[in-house]
Amino acid sequence: MRLIVLDSYSMLSHWAAAYIVKRINEFKPTAERPFVIGLPSGNTPLGTYRHLIQYYEKGKVSFKNVVVFVTDEYFVLPESHPESHHSLLNDHLFRFIDIPKENINILNGNASDPERECAEYECKIKDYGGIDIFIGGVGTDGHFAANEPGSSLTSRTRVKCFTSDSIIENSKFFGNDINKVPKCALTMGVSTIMDSREIIILANGRQKARALHHAIEGPISQLWPISVIQLHKRVIVVCDDIAVSDLKVGTVKYFKDIEKNNPNPDILL
Repeated sequence: MRLIVLDSYSMLSHWAAAYIVKRINEFKPTAERPFVIGLPSGNTPLGTYRHLIQYYEKGKVSFKNVVVFVTDEYFVLPESHPESHHSLLNDHLFRFIDIPKENINILNGNASDPERECAEYECKIKDYGGIDIFIGGVGTDGHFAANEPGSSLTSRTRVKCFTSDSIIENSKFFGNDINKVPKCALTMGVSTIMDSREIIILANGRQKARALHHAIEGPISQLWPISVIQLHKRVIVVCDDIAVSDLKVGTVKYFKDIEKNNPNPDILL
């Protein structure tokens, strides 16, 4: 595991975007051999998306041969709703870059047969040879994608219902009215995410500190799904200083020492 601790949300967003661009360019994707990315919705990745757009506008990267699988989508929320993940990803990323529409994959939260929709999504990821790099956030309770506490660590893409805490947290996007918040989502499973060749977790703010403690220092547990990343062979946690507030001082110093001679990926672009 790598832990990248930066001074601000802006810096972690810039670092993550630069790293993603670096990985795409190293891969040299083609139409026959695309680079496959898992992307989240939510507030945390928005800064990274802004920087990705800037890199594209500067001619530093093309997304023509990139295939995207969005991690989750609300169950029974119209795609046109401003808080649907279809809308959010389009409004904050897709419409600003050169990714072909057919390369964008998002679960259909209004599918008549949601179980079949999830199974087909899982198969499509496998048909592309798996996800090259998965980008994810983490909830205050340790969920990632919509894998809530208690999720099986061997779970695959499926329908998952939210905890009350998540519904309350999500209500900020729905006028603080919990009655307007969807109660479930279609989501990649924990095992689906862990099959990715590389994982990047983004975390900022004091509210994520407890989750990061469990992700990095705690035991692996389904009650803190994010803790499973300890088992992945190539994972990077990118966060700001406040988000590591619950980690031991020695842990933070250890990871900072490891990273002090690693170049910022932006330098390599």
